[in-house]
Amino acid sequence: MSEIKRIVDHVGGGQDDRKNRAADLLAGAVRDGGVIQAFGCGHSEALAMEIAGRAGGLVPTNRIALRDIVLYGGEPLEVLADPAVERRPEIAHRLYELAPVKPDDAFVIASNSGINGAVVEMALLVKERGHALVAITSAAHSAGVSSRHPSGRKLGDIADVVLDNGAPYGDATLPLPGGGAVGAVSSITAALLAQQIVTEVVARLLAAGIDPPVYLSDNVPGGKEHNAEIEARYAGRIRRTA
Repeated sequence: MSEIKRIVDHVGGGQDDRKNRAADLLAGAVRDGGVIQAFGCGHSEALAMEIAGRAGGLVPTNRIALRDIVLYGGEPLEVLADPAVERRPEIAHRLYELAPVKPDDAFVIASNSGINGAVVEMALLVKERGHALVAITSAAHSAGVSSRHPSGRKLGDIADVVLDNGAPYGDATLPLPGGGAVGAVSSITAALLAQQIVTEVVARLLAAGIDPPVYLSDNVPGGKEHNAEIEARYAGRIRRTA
């Protein structure tokens, strides 16, 4: 527990310059009418869930997930049973085409390793289309492995701002006597970074005199009505209004 706490404290208390740059990019997108698109595969999808559609978070947010090729693209469910699906670069193009993306949107992409084909290709596509891109990845893990993308590039090579989630190589923190380790930390620190960034985005909107479009919990009186009213402003831009 002490090692996980050390990493959480380190991530939470550092990288201020990069956190501020990330907040500037995302606040600018929201201020200009854009939506924050969040993407991650595997456990990194938890980061997208922290960004998009939760109480205390920004309403103009949208989560992109591998299953979108089934839910919105008509692919058979069996395609998701392939454990290597996130390694296929062409999946990124399909996901981007299916998503309600507009030119003024910004992206947050999470990947602990930052090397798999879908994530790297999505990052390349996002930058080719002119979107701002914030990446959350493990500097230690990414440095210790080779890219699985044909370009040889990694997520951290492409983004405008890269935030280190502090996870060690392999993600788990506590080595076991017989090999391996336990106590994965990347989901914890990515959630922390996400909430820090969202808080800074809201602070910038307030400083600019903009009433921040923030979700209330549906489980407080008036929350559902409040959320529906703001979501209506982004109809067709976020999947919760589709």
